[in-house]
Amino acid sequence: MDERRKGFLLGVAAYALWGLFPLYWPLLEPAGAVELLAHRVTWSALVMVLLVVLLRRGRRVRAMLRSARTRWLLMLAAVLISVNWGMFIYGVNSGQVVEVSLGYFINPLVTVLAGVLVLGERLRRTQWLALAIAAAAVTGLTLALGSPPWIALTLAFSFAGYGLVRKKADVGAVEGLTVETLLVVPLALGYLWWLGAAGQAQSLEDWPWHLLLLTTSGLVTALPLICFGGAATRVPLTTLGLLQYGTPTLHFVIGVFLYGEEMPTARWLAFAAIWLALALFTLDSVRHRRRRVPGDRLSELQVGASGA
Repeated sequence: MDERRKGFLLGVAAYALWGLFPLYWPLLEPAGAVELLAHRVTWSALVMVLLVVLLRRGRRVRAMLRSARTRWLLMLAAVLISVNWGMFIYGVNSGQVVEVSLGYFINPLVTVLAGVLVLGERLRRTQWLALAIAAAAVTGLTLALGSPPWIALTLAFSFAGYGLVRKKADVGAVEGLTVETLLVVPLALGYLWWLGAAGQAQSLEDWPWHLLLLTTSGLVTALPLICFGGAATRVPLTTLGLLQYGTPTLHFVIGVFLYGEEMPTARWLAFAAIWLALALFTLDSVRHRRRRVPGDRLSELQVGASGA
């Protein structure tokens, strides 16, 4: 098997695994979203440290920790990804998978907007049109349903912010996530200790099977990241940019057809507008992928590991 085909299959595996996350987190109930987040951070930190040791990247991690600038950037990244993970778990376990999928559909567009506002990037007219359509879709959904889609917006903006900070930090995916989880794991462990001391730790229910299942959250976090890392070195960013839509598509299918979530007309119209915006944006990006114009630097921000 040639390297590009292998990379493509690894990319499909990564985004498919992220897309199937709504099937995983409900298995960990009755633990609440914050408790599940604390477990995910804790077990992810352990798995990532093991990965660093196995891949012999300890020197890189130590070099990152010696840089005050990198430490502060990764602390901010850790906060943003924790918000993203926590909101994702809450959205899935509260029966709002469709809104979760909306968040990841609009994330590439929000990321591009963040690049414009923060990095001073410039967009082509078609890209501005795509952003305008997406903004109109979110506004229309807000007016129709009476409140903004907070879960979707939080997921999109937290992960867009995460991508920007990680771009500034300029560190490897494995090394970066290792440091991020290590920076927040004391808070996670402290919260889990407090829950246990107060007799409110749902993870201790149905001992020991529930707790054993919770320990898999670290592996579940690391496995798609490893697949994504293998894909990113073998296939063009354009290919990964197209594959990334597989994740929210799976979320949408699971929410609508497996969990039976309601899809009022306003939501269908909003999704149709978002899909139109993404189609315009993607076609424009593919058409200009070989041309070096100011807006093309945004391709580095548009593709990345899912926040799921």
